[in-house]
Amino acid sequence: MQQSGTTYEPITRHNVETLPQFQALRPELRQHIMVVSTVFPFRTNRYVVDHLIDWNRFPDDPLYQLTFPQRGMLSDADYSAILVLLRSDAPLAEIKAAVTAIRLKHNPHPAGQMTYNVTKLNGEPVPGLQHKYAETVLFFPSRGQTCHAYCSYCFRWAQFIGEQDLKFAARDADGLVAYLRQHPEVSDVLFTGGDPAIMNTRAMREYIEPLLAPDLEHVHTIRIGTKAVAYWPQRFVTDPDADDLLRLFEQIIQAGRHVAIMGHFSHTREISTPIAQEAIRRLRDAGCEIRMQAPIIRHVNDSPQVWANLWRRGVRLGMVPYYMFVSRDTGPKNYFEVSLAESLRIFRKAYSQVSGLGRTVRGPVMSATPGKVLVNSMTHVKSEPVFVLSFLQGRNPEWVGRPFFARYDAEAAWLFDLEPAFGAADFFFDPDAEYSQVTGRKDVVIG
Repeated sequence: MQQSGTTYEPITRHNVETLPQFQALRPELRQHIMVVSTVFPFRTNRYVVDHLIDWNRFPDDPLYQLTFPQRGMLSDADYSAILVLLRSDAPLAEIKAAVTAIRLKHNPHPAGQMTYNVTKLNGEPVPGLQHKYAETVLFFPSRGQTCHAYCSYCFRWAQFIGEQDLKFAARDADGLVAYLRQHPEVSDVLFTGGDPAIMNTRAMREYIEPLLAPDLEHVHTIRIGTKAVAYWPQRFVTDPDADDLLRLFEQIIQAGRHVAIMGHFSHTREISTPIAQEAIRRLRDAGCEIRMQAPIIRHVNDSPQVWANLWRRGVRLGMVPYYMFVSRDTGPKNYFEVSLAESLRIFRKAYSQVSGLGRTVRGPVMSATPGKVLVNSMTHVKSEPVFVLSFLQGRNPEWVGRPFFARYDAEAAWLFDLEPAFGAADFFFDPDAEYSQVTGRKDVVIG
């Protein structure tokens, strides 16, 4: 059932000129792709190009905006600087230095990933692990640190640029297993990246099977964070080891564990092709639960109707709407970000259009340094317009569910853009605190 005429062919800045669709673009648009992809990583494939992007709607097509570099991702000054270097055939070292300087201005690792989330075992960092919330460990397998295609706004873009100092990766599961044995509070392990579904089944099995040991029975759930159902559903249907991958998931379930596919779906078109729907069916038949999540992204899905259609179609296919995230404060955020006020408006209007089965979704949610913060509503208290927020997850578990108020700001697009309401000097948590590993209990005073 492989999509007709589709072979797995990665498309990057080095071979994008071979695409007929690229050759049909206006010269200035081809230039935009080449200049911006010098700074931000670019990768797609023929399935995305031939079956997801509507080239009749170019350049405003949401899937084109989602997967191809856009001019607005760079400031005028940075764009011009790179263009001059490329046109003058500047030495590679000079181009690399300019590119590195631009990248470092774009907050490569937001939300304390390189500092507060890093795990330690017997006083030493454990490669490829993050532990922000007590119950869940994130695991970055080294062989899963790329994707079938890159989202243009991606908050993990630093994983893909070849800078080892900015990359999380673990060669094997030894450190993870040892860490889990010392942390019985962990119930969930999230395989993330990149995209772990880029790995072949043999590699994934080497990482997962050690977690099924009897002395790790406190690990109840294996989560697979993936965009593959959208960007390369063949992985679960027609790839040579697709059946073996599904048998691995069945093995996990037979061992008494739960498999959650944390599916990244940004637009209804991603789950509208026959092969994507077949991938979803096969995963569910293997016993996997599929949850739907994605950030709200300007130019891609900043419309209530897009989200309502996505959730309705997902529920019809047996998936569970989970999160509408706010795009993180990293990378080319100025081009893609949507204000909190607008995100809330879009979420509420979309939410009102779906049945109860679709109202499992939560949003807008910010995965910020202190934790996952939900924007519940905008209201007036004593004539002051305010945002009502709460923690869905917190570095300190005592924060979870506790409401707090921020002064309404129509332009705010992230937690740290907000100020406390009612003249308060501070929020009850300190957004600039030095957080201790996992919970933050030692360094944060609850007000």
